[in-house]
Amino acid sequence: MNERTGLVDGERADRFESACRTVVGDTLRSITYFTPDGFEQTYLRSDLDADADLAGFVEHESLGFRARTAYRDSELGDYEHTVRSFENGYITRVVGHEEGVFVTTDGLTMRRSEEVATALGELLD
Repeated sequence: MNERTGLVDGERADRFESACRTVVGDTLRSITYFTPDGFEQTYLRSDLDADADLAGFVEHESLGFRARTAYRDSELGDYEHTVRSFENGYITRVVGHEEGVFVTTDGLTMRRSEEVATALGELLD
């Protein structure tokens, strides 16, 4: 796990990890908490290297704050979460009003992505 930056306290980081591990188990790769002004990786699975360009990921995923307002009053309903598929895994992003979390996993079904998004959403503002 990366050294704490103080953006999110240890107890809250533990709640994020517990919620994710309950839903996706050992397929959980990482958890990153972010705000418009900063970010902190709160969990990284021990078999992975801490060499990802987190700043680049956060820059892109923080666009989720705009998605909340851009999709407001849409026929589809309120924006809930985003899932991105990659060659070696998935990202699920959930944003509140001023904070967000994205998790990476090895495998993910649509049902599991909805479950992890719901669990994280309950922990955000």
